[in-house]
Amino acid sequence: PANEWVDSFTVEELKKIWEPAAQGKIMKWNQIRPEWPNEEIHLFGPGVASGTYDYFTEAIVGKSGSSRGDFTASEDDHVLVQGIAGDKYSLGFFGLAYYAENKDKLTLIGVHNGTEVVKPSLETVKNGTYTPLSRPLFIYVNSTSVASTEVVEFVNFYIDNAGELSKDVGYIPLPDEKYKSQKDSFKTFVESNK
Repeated sequence: PANEWVDSFTVEELKKIWEPAAQGKIMKWNQIRPEWPNEEIHLFGPGVASGTYDYFTEAIVGKSGSSRGDFTASEDDHVLVQGIAGDKYSLGFFGLAYYAENKDKLTLIGVHNGTEVVKPSLETVKNGTYTPLSRPLFIYVNSTSVASTEVVEFVNFYIDNAGELSKDVGYIPLPDEKYKSQKDSFKTFVESNK
C-alpha cells in the first residue's frame, strides 16, 4: 500500500521489466516511466518450476520460462507476499488467491489489456477482460485411459465439483454452462473411444 505512483502497467512495460535483457539494465522505477521514483525496483516472483512463472513469462515476455534472473524467487507465495508488503519499491506477481488473502498488505496493479486498464477480480477474470494474465487450468485425458471406469468417474466428479472446489481454494470458477459443455464433450469423447 505504500507504493502510490503505480496504478497500472502496459504489457510492454511489464516486458521491459521482466525480459532477460532487462537484467542488470532496467534497475530503477524511472526507467519504466520518467515520472516514477529514481529508486531501485525490487522484484519478486514464483520459482522457475512454477506454472504461474511459466504462464506469466509466456504472456508477458513471449516465451515460457524466459525472464531476468535477478529477482527473489520462491515457491512459497507467503514469502513473496511478505517481501512485497515490506518494501514500497517492490513489484511481484503470484496467483490472485494470495492477493485476496493479503489485500490489506498489498496494492493491486491494473494491466492495460489493449483497450482499458483492468485490475484482476472475479468479474474481470470471468468475463475475459483481465488479459493476458488470467489463465485457465486444464486436465487432459488420453483416449486409452477412458477405457477405465475409474478414470471416467474421476473426470465426471472433477467436472461436477470443479466450480465449488475452485472457490474453496481461491480460484475463479467457470460459468455453469462451461461445465455442462465440458461434461457433454467428455461424454462424447468417452463414447467415441470405446
